[in-house]
Amino acid sequence: MSGSIGHAPHNLIDRYRDHRTRRFLKHEQTWASALPGWRTRHRRRLLVGALAATFVAMFAISIACAAGVEWAPLLWLPACVVFFPVWIALQIVSGRQGDAPQGALDEFEIAQRDAARSVGLTVTQYLMMIPIGYLIFGSVITRGTDENMAYAGGLMALTVLLVGGCTPAMVLGWVRPDPVPED
Repeated sequence: MSGSIGHAPHNLIDRYRDHRTRRFLKHEQTWASALPGWRTRHRRRLLVGALAATFVAMFAISIACAAGVEWAPLLWLPACVVFFPVWIALQIVSGRQGDAPQGALDEFEIAQRDAARSVGLTVTQYLMMIPIGYLIFGSVITRGTDENMAYAGGLMALTVLLVGGCTPAMVLGWVRPDPVPED
C-alpha cells in the first residue's frame, strides 16, 4: 500500500513534465518565426539593455516614492508599458530558453539554462537585501510612522523579483551567438 502512495506523485510529476514539454514545444513552434529581425545577438542585446534601463527606472520610482514624491507612483505605469513588450520580445527572440523544460533542450542548452538560472537566483538574493534593509532599518528609525515606506519597499521588492526572474533570459539573450541561417 505504501508503495502505491509513493509511486503516484512520481507519475503525476512525470505527466506534468511531459505536458509542460509538449506545451513548450507547441508554443516554440508557434513563435519560431516571429520577430525575425530581432533574433540577432546585437538586437537581443538592445532588448537586454532596454530591460536593464526599465529596471533602473522602476527602482528610481521606488526611491522617489520613499522620498514622498506624490506623483511618483504614477510613473510605475509607463515603466510597465515599456517593460512588458520588451520582456515579451526578448522571450520570443531567445526562444524562452531561460524557462524551458528539460525535455525540450539538449545537454548544452540545459547547462546554459541552469547556469543562467543560477545567476538569476544569486542576483535575486543579493539585490533583495536592499528592500529588506530599507524596510527593516527604515521602520526602526521611523518607528513605523512613514506611510510611504511600505509602498516604496513593495516596489523595490517587486523590481528586484522582476530583475531576478528576467536575469536568465537576459543572460542567455546576451551570450548566445547569432542563429545559424537556414538553407
